Amino acid sequence: MREKLWTRSFIITSTIFFLSALVFYLLIVTIGTYTIGEFNASTSMAGLVSGIFIIGAFIGRLFSGRIIARTGSRVTLFYGLIAFIFTTLLYFGAANLPLLVANRLLHGAALGVTLNSTGTLIAEILPDSRKGEGIGYYSLGGILAAAVGPFIGILMVQKMEFSSIFYLNFGLSVICFLLFFFIRFPERAPSTEVEDVTRFKWTDYFEFRAIPISVVALLVGFSYSGIMAFLSIFAEEINLVEAASFFFFVYAVAVLLSRPFTGRIMDIKGPNIIVYPSLVLFAIGMVLFSQATNGFILLLAGVLIGLGYGNFNSIAQTIAIQVTPAHRLGLATSTYFVFFDFGLGIGPYILGLLVPYSGYRNIFLFMVAVIFTAFVLYYFLHGKKHSNLKKVKKVKTG
Repeated sequence: MREKLWTRSFIITSTIFFLSALVFYLLIVTIGTYTIGEFNASTSMAGLVSGIFIIGAFIGRLFSGRIIARTGSRVTLFYGLIAFIFTTLLYFGAANLPLLVANRLLHGAALGVTLNSTGTLIAEILPDSRKGEGIGYYSLGGILAAAVGPFIGILMVQKMEFSSIFYLNFGLSVICFLLFFFIRFPERAPSTEVEDVTRFKWTDYFEFRAIPISVVALLVGFSYSGIMAFLSIFAEEINLVEAASFFFFVYAVAVLLSRPFTGRIMDIKGPNIIVYPSLVLFAIGMVLFSQATNGFILLLAGVLIGLGYGNFNSIAQTIAIQVTPAHRLGLATSTYFVFFDFGLGIGPYILGLLVPYSGYRNIFLFMVAVIFTAFVLYYFLHGKKHSNLKKVKKVKTG
């Protein structure tokens, strides 16, 4: 008899993950517009306000792993959710740009702690025999949030005052906190392996075998960051706001429909057969996105970017895990997201500095060169090695 997957605790924890990610996506595509309209800020400052949230998440992820090891995931999630509520509420008091930037950083850190905690909880809740299947269902919450959040956010900006997004996010964060009290799971005893949380040792924070693919992911995340941060502003400039509200929806559909097949193909043929086409599709999608003059082209770009960027991300995470010993899988995942989040976070600020000199279309077109650089790096850092390993295996079996 198969062990039960859809327990109450699994459903509630997955719901907290989905709602937390929804708060992130509601703001990430709209906060730039708010910053420019409310504070008359430059595009670089709008990019900073957008991207510094992800830098905060980067910090939260980096340090919360060791905290979870000492105190347990239940306690860490509890305080992470309290911080998430508090920082969501602080948007109403962000009367100037420095306060808004500071709160975005803190809000991101609270999200990083929350997501690390829910990910650990899921691993503890799921039966060993169904962990892969369960984590797959759990991760769909992020994809659904990526589809629903931007759509609702852009729609609300068009129809309502921006403060309505702050009210909605506050309500969602409170719901997450209330749901916490309905979780039942076997709490694993805190690890005694990490006794001094103040001690600094690189190997306590990073898995070095996962760094090569993580560097590639940093560049890919950097390439995608401009779409997240500047989609709504770019859409207004090219008069495609209505089509843009569906961009992340078609992106998510493309990912949802393709991911089961790409994962299976990778298991059989290895990662190269997915990574190379994914990066090519991402580059083509970025070209179309940068030159879009009508809704069809913009949404077609969303499909191609979903097939490319969306599938690269999941395959790259799997690579980071595959090259790592079992006892350091948590650090491999953390290392991957630290690099990836850094690319997503720093991108909007750097691109925002360049926009006044080149315009949005040229910025997005330039990202094609960055994707090509990622393509070449992947070949030298992992793809070539994997291809050679396959050749050696064929010789041995032949």
